Amino acid sequence: MKFFEYNWQVRDEWFDWCNQLTIKELLKNRIGGVGNILFTLFHIIDVEYSWIRGIQGKEDVVFQFDDYNTLEKVKALSDKLRKEIAEYLRNIDDLKEQSVSVPWDEKKYAVNDIIHHIIAHEIHHIGQLSVWSRELGLQPPSSSFVGRDLKFVHFS
Repeated sequence: MKFFEYNWQVRDEWFDWCNQLTIKELLKNRIGGVGNILFTLFHIIDVEYSWIRGIQGKEDVVFQFDDYNTLEKVKALSDKLRKEIAEYLRNIDDLKEQSVSVPWDEKKYAVNDIIHHIIAHEIHHIGQLSVWSRELGLQPPSSSFVGRDLKFVHFS
């Protein structure tokens, strides 16, 4: 589960990066992606949590962006949900080959495929954030996997 750790570390670096922007810049509509910087971070968190709950057979929790429309609120949501997700992922190895269905889709998916989708989804949106960062004339956080000290969560 190193890639979850990687995504979470990069996400935290993006939260730090966002501190240099005004709320107006964070909410400014941009070309591509899901619209703006803050909503992109919110979207990443929301999708990750929805898929994990889907794997667990739990009802989806729908978060409203209007309730998390500041950097501090989105970061707090990320931190809160990450703890729950990390705990669940510690014990997921036995489930990876199982197929599950999720409330928003009639198809069945392999748990392992969902896990890979969650990871790829965040990496995709981090790329969009990097483009917007450069459009603002700012250096984005590094997305390199190599050389990172991944120690947030130790999975068995």
